[in-house]
Amino acid sequence: MKRLKRMVAVFMMVVLVLALAACGKSSKTKDGKTLLTFQIWDVAQKDGMQAICDAYSKKNPDVKIEVQVTSWDEYWTKLEAAAVSNQMPDIFWMHTNEILKYADYGKLADLTDLYEDENYYKEHFSDVSIANSQGSDGHIYAVPKDKDTVCLVYNKEMFDEAKVSYPDENWTWDDLTEASQKIYDATGKYGYMAYGDDQLGYWNFVYQNGGYILTKDKEKGGFDQKATRDAMKYYINLQKEDWCPDQNYFAETSPGTAFFSGEGAMFLEGNWNLLSEMKNYPDMVGKWDVAVLPKCPNPESGDGRATISNGLGYATSATGKNLEIVKDFLRFAGSEEGQRIQGESGAAIPAYEGLEDTWIKVFDDFDYVIDVQKCVDMFDYSVQSVNNKYRSVWKPKVTEELLKIYSGKVSIDKGLDKINEYINTAKNDE
Repeated sequence: MKRLKRMVAVFMMVVLVLALAACGKSSKTKDGKTLLTFQIWDVAQKDGMQAICDAYSKKNPDVKIEVQVTSWDEYWTKLEAAAVSNQMPDIFWMHTNEILKYADYGKLADLTDLYEDENYYKEHFSDVSIANSQGSDGHIYAVPKDKDTVCLVYNKEMFDEAKVSYPDENWTWDDLTEASQKIYDATGKYGYMAYGDDQLGYWNFVYQNGGYILTKDKEKGGFDQKATRDAMKYYINLQKEDWCPDQNYFAETSPGTAFFSGEGAMFLEGNWNLLSEMKNYPDMVGKWDVAVLPKCPNPESGDGRATISNGLGYATSATGKNLEIVKDFLRFAGSEEGQRIQGESGAAIPAYEGLEDTWIKVFDDFDYVIDVQKCVDMFDYSVQSVNNKYRSVWKPKVTEELLKIYSGKVSIDKGLDKINEYINTAKNDE
């Protein structure tokens, strides 16, 4: 309740604006059709989402759905304000970072029984996809939309110049660092760019070493575990190498920008960005490719393989005035047909099991095809993206503490102790 009160105070002005705008907007088109709004944050997926909406409207001509795009930051500011004022869009994307907050406060419609077949979700979606769509009570509050993995992107020309073999499934952390040094020596360019990110950085290394960020019950942090600490030390210390930029560099230049401008040879990337990168950097087509993540050579436990897997979901308000119509659309969006449309549009890898090839085939349209099959192969050892109901409390503190570690203001051991404390005590600040 304390957070809800804070939400009201912080977003009062925004709520008033949204409420006034909502009062003047009709939910009917001029020809009498029901008009639904669908909010997303990725312009690259707008056409794909509209294609799903249009396919639904073809079956249901009395319904028109309008896809609206805002930036990531603006999206969550508006959605939180709209939740407080009960003016949420008819349909909207839900991210794992936020779903527990919205579900636990009763703002999302319970979609557990959306399908007549009570086993529908289990039969067609992976355990990770289902977990990404659940609230703290285990109920489903978003229809699984897509799924993803983190891959290694590499510059083939730099590897050729340094006479280093391309990364493959046998690569380990040792190969990563050895190749980075050779590339730096031969080209003067960065090797692997160890960005201080979680999903696109150290989380993967922690789980590859057999460590964990949160305990299985998601109540405690894992930064007091040897496997976690060793992986963190390894990853953080990479920036000490001449071939790796430090975090001051990344404050001005993202690893992706550095890579596609020819300043670095490798970085970790989410498969959701690959299609837009193929389109946005035509001069680089044929000069780069993707590989599975290098494995930990001597893990504390496990086989050394892991990649963080996230996934979005389609959600709706628990109090929406068009709830039954929206639920019917959500059933379609989660059907094989709806998920196939998404995959064939190139928007993302469908969460629906067995439709991964629909996304892979989109890359056949290019003169040079990158090996995106590797992104799908890694689902065999994917790890659910880290999240618990207190993430919004501890995440900013963890990020700030990591920057202190990277800058040398605190030692790695003391900083990791502090990070674990932030996670363990986050519920007290709720």
